[in-house]
Amino acid sequence: MKASLIVQNLKCGGCAKTIIDKISELKHISNVQVHVESSTVSFEYTDLDEAISVKNKLQKIGYPSVDMENTTMSMLKSYVSCATGKMR
Repeated sequence: MKASLIVQNLKCGGCAKTIIDKISELKHISNVQVHVESSTVSFEYTDLDEAISVKNKLQKIGYPSVDMENTTMSMLKSYVSCATGKMR
């Protein structure tokens, strides 16, 4: 199945690279795509629990979905994730 999430704090290609790298590490998640212009992360999964794990991982690295609170800590984590993505 395919899912798309609109996330917060997604600003550039560095953010996108980090998201793709981190989400691709999850088991049974494939075809991860990030669209910076629409702040959308798309991916394929086989089980609903896997899709939920993507949402949780995105929050953990600073890109909470739009239905979650965007805390100061999330914003700070996204800056670090972005910088890390730019250095790779």
